[in-house]
Amino acid sequence: MKLAKFVSYIFHPITFPIVGAFIYFLLVPQFIFKQQEYLFLLVIFLGTYIFPILLMVLMKSFKMISSYHIDSIEERKFPIVLFISIAYFFGWWLQRFGTVNLLSLLFYGYAVGMLVAYGLLHLKFKISLHTSAIGGLIGFLISFSLFYEQNILFLLIALVILTGFIGSARLKLGAHTMNEVFWGAILGVVTQLGVYFYYII
Repeated sequence: MKLAKFVSYIFHPITFPIVGAFIYFLLVPQFIFKQQEYLFLLVIFLGTYIFPILLMVLMKSFKMISSYHIDSIEERKFPIVLFISIAYFFGWWLQRFGTVNLLSLLFYGYAVGMLVAYGLLHLKFKISLHTSAIGGLIGFLISFSLFYEQNILFLLIALVILTGFIGSARLKLGAHTMNEVFWGAILGVVTQLGVYFYYII
């Protein structure tokens, strides 16, 4: 149980946008000035990681959420709308810079995925945001591999295995059913690929 909680906290959904951005800058073959790269990473880190953490601490202190994992359907609605806005903003912001157009798709993909997740809440179905987030990273890296014609198969395999660990942790904690874990991962991958293919058409 302690290991499951540890995995859930370490691989919280808000960690994946900055992880995706870091991997992008690590692997991207085109030249980007290091100072510009560091600025992108800093702004993304502050906007997608530090700001949501501070917000969730405030929400928990005002009893708007009972857990940082935001497990209940009603508690999820406002944070998901906020995260949609953050993801869309970063997609728009990054798209303005021609050197990182592809990275903007990571955030647009997350915005679309969370929009679908929000819609599903009104049907009383909550997907796992944990597996959706890592699924989104996998989908983005598949897009990255296709766009730059890079073989990153071992990285993708490692992330698929990690998805299994994260999904198992969420099941162990009783936070989700198998369906919610499975469809979360599928939604993450599909929305990223959908945004990518829309972008290149």
